[in-house]
Amino acid sequence: MRQAMERHGIAACIVPSADPHLSEYLPEHWQARVWLSGFTGSAGTLVITAQQTGLWTDSRYFPQAEQQLAGSGIALMKLGVPTVPDYVEWLVEHLQAGDRVAIAGDCVSLKAQREMEQQLGKIGVQLRTDLDLPDQIWSDRPALPQAPITEHAMDYACITRADKLARVRAAMREYGISHHLLSSLDDIAWLTNLRGCDIACNPVFLAHLIISTDAGATLFIEHTKLDDALRAKLKTDGIVVADYGSITTALAKLPAGSSLLFDPARVVCAVAHAIPNQVRCTGAANPTTLFKAIKSDAELEHIREVMRRDGAALAHAFREIEQQLSEGKPLTELDVHRLVYNARATQTDFVGESFATVAAYQANAAMPHYRATRSSHSPLKNRGLLLIDSGGQYLGGTTDITRMLALGPLDAEQKRDATLVLKGMIALTCAHFPRGASGSLVDALARAPLWAYGMDYGHGTGHGVGYFLNVHEGPQSIRPPVPGEVPVPLKPGMISSIEPGLYKPGRYGIRHEILAVVVEAMHSEFGHYHTFEVLTLCPFDRRVLELSLLSADERAWLDNYHAKVYSALSPLLEGTDLAWLSQHCAPLANPTAADQRA
Repeated sequence: MRQAMERHGIAACIVPSADPHLSEYLPEHWQARVWLSGFTGSAGTLVITAQQTGLWTDSRYFPQAEQQLAGSGIALMKLGVPTVPDYVEWLVEHLQAGDRVAIAGDCVSLKAQREMEQQLGKIGVQLRTDLDLPDQIWSDRPALPQAPITEHAMDYACITRADKLARVRAAMREYGISHHLLSSLDDIAWLTNLRGCDIACNPVFLAHLIISTDAGATLFIEHTKLDDALRAKLKTDGIVVADYGSITTALAKLPAGSSLLFDPARVVCAVAHAIPNQVRCTGAANPTTLFKAIKSDAELEHIREVMRRDGAALAHAFREIEQQLSEGKPLTELDVHRLVYNARATQTDFVGESFATVAAYQANAAMPHYRATRSSHSPLKNRGLLLIDSGGQYLGGTTDITRMLALGPLDAEQKRDATLVLKGMIALTCAHFPRGASGSLVDALARAPLWAYGMDYGHGTGHGVGYFLNVHEGPQSIRPPVPGEVPVPLKPGMISSIEPGLYKPGRYGIRHEILAVVVEAMHSEFGHYHTFEVLTLCPFDRRVLELSLLSADERAWLDNYHAKVYSALSPLLEGTDLAWLSQHCAPLANPTAADQRA
């Protein structure tokens, strides 16, 4: 890489985790940062200069990055730590006037490019986006994915392509524009009622889309991914197909006097630069992002049914794990992944995982996005904590759930910490908040029990979840306020995870997670108030809890939740699985006098 930089007169090369659609998870073709650094986390930016190399990532990946970068000469730069500058600030400190920085233009948004140019320009440094330096040295770079595209059947899609396009065009008219460019894959999949598998665990496909207010729409994809019948259906709905690589040519041909809506944060600069100067551009969030975030009543009914089947699958898998361990059979984290996947695979309309299962035993769970591999995984023992964070893609919805299992005796600290995390989850689940409130307003409710003990966690508390789409979906989130970011209100129909955690490196990690949908709660003289309806259906292992730390209301919440879980899942289970469910959903025993005093 440094040789390639020297040939082109480049002082620094930035290699982000991104593709031409700014996806969170990437096809192998765009995993240059992984290929260069060896760090496999989903978020990170590599910066290479003639003398130094740094990898910037967030707290979810600190332990993982420390392990994977050890001995590489690549410095771990911990984002969010007060003494650590972000990578652009670092470049400003280390470069001088006349230097040039390279970043591939198909991996950086127009918004980010403008911001970098502004900062680097202050010290006379030029940013080049026309050089893909990793591509010049990556001789065996994987090809673009070629998986076929299928239609999301109307029985599950619930809303026709024509109706979705009509909603988007209505929003376009409000902006007074003639064309709309979409590059974000989940927006395109939702709008077209199409699904693919170009990215592992995400049922999306590589594409761009240009919508005209009056003259149809053009979908830019690899032609071989569509069969003739589906192509004809799209044409009937006013969508014609063009070659994936011709998006810049099409933009360049937009007529003078036309106007274009697109989100500068979700379109790469290599695509945006093709827009002619005479086209009036409006930068704003894609209307589809909010449309797909608010699930319809019909979609929510499918999701509730999916939660029943997903919960039944997990009940079977968890019972298998407990039984095999009790029988002395050797199990590893990889076996947990296999058992969970196989249980889901028996369920109707199961398509695949929504992300690679995190099966993390004891200290491994202190890495929030840990993943066991064939070369690095832990055996399970009859003691300690096992964290299982997993999810499924079904035709009727997407699931994401984390449960803690006690594999044997726990110490008092582990049980206290697991209980504090659960108390935070319950507090947020039960919260009432005014219409217009964002996730940043309620995030503290989930952290308060930990704060009382001087503890916290470094990730957000909740993310949006798609409908048979990406397991991480915007625009809403539940996390502390971000400077300069406009918070998005939590609206009825939005599904969010609620997943507080606690991580003690080298010892253990804890996370409890459910999915919940925002619903109307009440209306008073002070306005409308919302709350959450819990969607996830799977018992909590109460053996991980110190029950004396739970209030009477929290005990009642747990009993009511388990009664709901038993009612929903018991018709789907039998034999030893049903017995396991009955045991884990039984009401809590009445608290002792000591418990009541506590």
